[in-house]
Amino acid sequence: MIEKIREQILRNLEQNSRINLKDLAVMLDVSEIDLANEIANMEKEGIICGYTTLINWDKTSKEIVTALIEVKVTPQRGIGFDALAERIARFPEVTSAYLMSGGFDFMVLIEGKSMKEVARFVFDKLSTLDSVLSTSTHFVLKKYKDHGVDLVESKKDERMMVSA
Repeated sequence: MIEKIREQILRNLEQNSRINLKDLAVMLDVSEIDLANEIANMEKEGIICGYTTLINWDKTSKEIVTALIEVKVTPQRGIGFDALAERIARFPEVTSAYLMSGGFDFMVLIEGKSMKEVARFVFDKLSTLDSVLSTSTHFVLKKYKDHGVDLVESKKDERMMVSA
């Protein structure tokens, strides 16, 4: 039963981390104190890792370049991919790093001020790491959906309705 409540708490917080605890407690039919304690427990356990705000940077004057970088590596004996992944994740430019299956080992998401800055990161920092065999950089041209949120407003059909 506790796992079901935890999942409901997590799903609701994932959709809106600013939800009022009182409202969430009513929605889940639990006491506000029990809810607050359960959230605190999940934070301590590392299940809830933080609270972020999703920003559509295209609607601001700030220029940000996002790139997805496929990285092929040679796993290190005895520790596999973890040590290299942790090293890559520590770079401030890296916003996400994932171990992948398929044609490459890691997918690294980075942000920079320009394509040149992203390229400099790849050839100065990422590709020079021991065990990195190759990289392939893909620049994000436009975001349509991010973290489950539509970033592009759907256009209203402004045609006049005609009936026969």
